[in-house]
Amino acid sequence: MNSRYTRDNLLGISKYHRELLSRLHRALSAPFGIDEAAATLELSRPKTRSLLCYWSSRGWLSRIRRGTYITVPLNASNPSEWREDPWIVANAIFSPCYIGGWSAAEHWGLTEQIFSDVVVFTSSPVRDRTPLIKGTKYVITAIPNKKLFSLSTVWRNSIKLSVSSPSRTIADILNTPRLGGGMKHAAEFVAEYFDSEHRDDNELRECLEKLNNRAAIKRLGYVIETLGINAPDTVMFCEKNISAGYSKLDPSASMRGKLLRRWNLEVNVNLRAGE
Repeated sequence: MNSRYTRDNLLGISKYHRELLSRLHRALSAPFGIDEAAATLELSRPKTRSLLCYWSSRGWLSRIRRGTYITVPLNASNPSEWREDPWIVANAIFSPCYIGGWSAAEHWGLTEQIFSDVVVFTSSPVRDRTPLIKGTKYVITAIPNKKLFSLSTVWRNSIKLSVSSPSRTIADILNTPRLGGGMKHAAEFVAEYFDSEHRDDNELRECLEKLNNRAAIKRLGYVIETLGINAPDTVMFCEKNISAGYSKLDPSASMRGKLLRRWNLEVNVNLRAGE
């Protein structure tokens, strides 16, 4: 590599590199690839790739994965420890996608618990369902394009992202309780949802119908009755959609439970405090 690329002070950066990095900062606020960087810098692809590798090794760029980078603020006091917003990283890697599960529940204020992992639903093919990227663990669920519905737009650092609406968040968690941290947490989310400004019984029922999982509907009916939530129309909807056969209240829990004929559920976790 040219000595120009190797003589910079370890704690600083030369004027030449700072000017090029400034161009990337101005033009590329979201994660980018080699081709985008080459076009922005007006350099050849090989030279750009070499520069990106060099900057990444010095901490002035952060490599998300092979061939994908994000800029690091030039005024960062410790560039090697800087991290991009995990939601922005998820959008760059897994798009089309949305943030859901417990991550969306946190976003909408449906829980005060803090989850370090980020839940992502994507229609892109994925191999690793629990990748660790830049210090953040992602919990990935693959879904078809037709299930990218009831999403809300949020902006993070001027980047447009999608997050499940409050109703879709609840529907997804009832559909897959482990994405809410288990059914006990999921029940708390449900109770908070029905007591919040986000409550929309019609949208919730529509989301559950589109997901087409009767077990999720049975779980909702049981939670509403068990926690004494005032939602008679939604209970009636759940009653009309009870499927034959028993479903586990919490599929992620290994223990067995009693069979409840009312909702055709195997109640394998207790939702009431103290039980």
